[in-house]
Amino acid sequence: MKTKNRKQKIENRKPDIRRLYDMRSVLYDQKWAKFAPNFEVYFMHRGIRIKNGIKQNITVFPPLMLGEEFTKTKGHEHKGSYGEIYKVIRGKAIFLLQKRKLNSKEIKDVYAVKANENEVVIIPSFYGHITINPTKKTLKTMDWSCKDCKSDYGFFEKMGGACYYYTINGWNKNKKYKKVPKLHFKKPLKSMPKNLNFLKRDVQIFR
Repeated sequence: MKTKNRKQKIENRKPDIRRLYDMRSVLYDQKWAKFAPNFEVYFMHRGIRIKNGIKQNITVFPPLMLGEEFTKTKGHEHKGSYGEIYKVIRGKAIFLLQKRKLNSKEIKDVYAVKANENEVVIIPSFYGHITINPTKKTLKTMDWSCKDCKSDYGFFEKMGGACYYYTINGWNKNKKYKKVPKLHFKKPLKSMPKNLNFLKRDVQIFR
């Protein structure tokens, strides 16, 4: 009964909505975006639970296309060295992660993780990331991070998105990046880590 009541509270809570006009600076298909209406792209249920310093969010992606590009999040980095964990609770997702050199636009590593329902992806410290819905079905993800962890969208806005776009023609490099490493792939985890306390660390270490 408690689980059902919690689910009802989440569904009844008004989500934050990311609309197309919020996303235009990070899209691949700029010609399409110039004339497209300002529709709702995805929905963020933030802070549905905070326990032991860890906050929990849910994001819902309808099955949409952004011109030639598959629906995605705007993309962000973390202020500080915080990590994050995502779990796919409905549908399929692709997580694109990129790490840049300290105080530089240069990307030193970029990889993607394809995750099915119930699979888990860890976002390491210092990696900016986006979530992509590559299907014609609704995607729903749950994520956990430190309550003190803040998102920074500035770099993605400045660079027109991540260093790769996922489109109907596959992966395309973002030409605003001078040098882009070869995209490689990693596998998701099959289950959640038992202890999430590592998410609360903000230790500035050598990058």
